[in-house]
Amino acid sequence: MEVKAEKKTGKTGVNGSPKNSPGSMLLRLLSVFIVLHVLWGLIAALLQRDMLPSPLVVYRALLELDGGEMLLNIGTSMGRVFAGIALALIVGLLSGLLMGRSPRWNKLLDPVVYLTYPIPKIALLPVAMLFLGLGEASKIVMIALILVFQVIISVRDGVKAIPANTYDVLTSLGAGRMAKFTQITLPGALSSILSTIRISLGTAFSVLFFTEIYGTEHGMGYFIMDAWLRLDYPGMYAGILLFSGVGFLLFVLVDLFEHRFMKWRA
Repeated sequence: MEVKAEKKTGKTGVNGSPKNSPGSMLLRLLSVFIVLHVLWGLIAALLQRDMLPSPLVVYRALLELDGGEMLLNIGTSMGRVFAGIALALIVGLLSGLLMGRSPRWNKLLDPVVYLTYPIPKIALLPVAMLFLGLGEASKIVMIALILVFQVIISVRDGVKAIPANTYDVLTSLGAGRMAKFTQITLPGALSSILSTIRISLGTAFSVLFFTEIYGTEHGMGYFIMDAWLRLDYPGMYAGILLFSGVGFLLFVLVDLFEHRFMKWRA
């Protein structure tokens, strides 16, 4: 009875609610949000500079933004991000599965991955623009380059980490290759993919910001830089807040996807 009581106490908070419940998570996020805004307000009050307006000024500017224009900017940026992620997942998943399941392909592709992975991808932005132009293709390819190598390595290692006897169990039940792939290989790879996407999203957004400075009239990166050049600091910070909010929503979507399709990791 004592052991059971200890286990139950370890899973719940002081008030008896689960420590990892949505309500508890929301409370922690709200607390951090308030603390950051208090610090922001204090620093703005101490500096008294136009370049750092107070939170109230920025949120007033946020409410005054053109809704249609901002939806176009956000939609353009999200289209580029999703296209880049999709391209990286297609190439990375196929390559990682091939390397994880085939020692021959792993020996062939391993040196290629390890020689090209350390190259700073942002340095390839001028090269991508020279070959692909200033349009959508170069922006999407740059985002894909940020993600694809991490996806390949994570999927390969995730597939390799699956014990061989796990497949033997399904083999003894008469399962075919497709059943083994959907029941064992894909869940093992999916776990690595979600972790990689969660880690790489911040870098992908940074690259997106740089790519949207050139050759475009829409996108959150373009909007923020345009406001900066016009010395519209409240508008610039309002754009940064929107950009950050979109990134936060993508993190939440990844968590929801994991909760929906990978309940076994709970």
